[in-house]
Amino acid sequence: MISPSANNALVRIECAATSGFQQWLAQAGGSVVISTYQAGKVAMVGWDGRQVTLLMRQFDKPLGLALQGDLLALATRNEVSVFANAPLLAHDYLEDQPGRYDALYLPRATYHTGDLHTHDVVFQGDELLLVNTRFSCLARLSYRHNFTPVWKPDFVTDLVPEDRCHLNGVALRDGEPAYVTALGTTDTPGGWRQNKAAGGVVIEVASGSVVAGGLSMPHSPRWYAGRLWVLNSGTGEILAVDPASGQREVVCGLPGYLRGLCFVGPIALVGLCKIREKHLFGGLPIQQRYDRLRCGVAAVDLRAGAELGMFEFTAGCEELYDVQFLPGIRRPMILNLDKDAVRQAVTHPESSWWLRPSAEIRDVPAGGPAAAPPGLAATDTMFSSSNGPVASGHRNSD
Repeated sequence: MISPSANNALVRIECAATSGFQQWLAQAGGSVVISTYQAGKVAMVGWDGRQVTLLMRQFDKPLGLALQGDLLALATRNEVSVFANAPLLAHDYLEDQPGRYDALYLPRATYHTGDLHTHDVVFQGDELLLVNTRFSCLARLSYRHNFTPVWKPDFVTDLVPEDRCHLNGVALRDGEPAYVTALGTTDTPGGWRQNKAAGGVVIEVASGSVVAGGLSMPHSPRWYAGRLWVLNSGTGEILAVDPASGQREVVCGLPGYLRGLCFVGPIALVGLCKIREKHLFGGLPIQQRYDRLRCGVAAVDLRAGAELGMFEFTAGCEELYDVQFLPGIRRPMILNLDKDAVRQAVTHPESSWWLRPSAEIRDVPAGGPAAAPPGLAATDTMFSSSNGPVASGHRNSD
């Protein structure tokens, strides 16, 4: 596909999927969501019954992704937005191709955070917890402020916009923030850059203590299946870390700078990046381990510590940030505010509607209402002139 880049030049994005990835996705019963801030896209990788499909939607520097039920949260350059799936409307999103999509994520709420360098976001109950990298803290969203701080590392002495340790990832355990990753234990503006190749840490939130050190730009801590998992990004390794002892086990090595991690049963989905520039990423061990780095999502069998397959961006996309899996959804669609369909899709707890000018319903005669279209009760129909919006709808089932 061809997409505009940040400077509005057309960039061709190309991709490929190995047979192993295709086989896994075909039987996984879901789809994959990817954020790539470098290309300015949210990518949705699905399965149409025959092959892997790709949908890419433009956003401004998309980073952290979070899922909770039918909600999807997305951190971008200046905002954190929450989308809700409207499955009843997904079937008719394309009027000339009914049934092409089985999920439709519509923007429902946006918080204007400003440029906090927000990295990971996670749902904690009904609230969102975000990693505020610029201010070196965990934070919540606020109606009155850009953010409300809730925790910072003990070695950070002030909440100032100086990215002192490059706090980037958070893992929940039993519903509470339990572990975070940072690229250093520094307390000066950008101080972590001096030892980025070996100064990374995993910190326990409750105690503030470092449970694993000497890491190479770690990201994406996750608590899953009773274990703490971390991406040692600069070495291209998936680690299982024992928080009590600090011991770490290398589960699998991959040919990329790693960012983005989620789990589907015994399979880990891991994001891989190339290294585009050397000022920030130069001198990392991954550059000496592989002749060529790759960008994409690898499916890794944790039981065997082996890659099953990969969905790879072969052109136009070189850096990913986050990866999530949508269970039970094969062909998802997501809309940004640039799409007219956002304003035509209307839902409430009992039904869902498309308000479109394309349907043909007769004008309301002076003597009474027009007949309802086939399949809709008269009470379900909005009447207007043929030049205005008309509605087709679906009743929600409880």
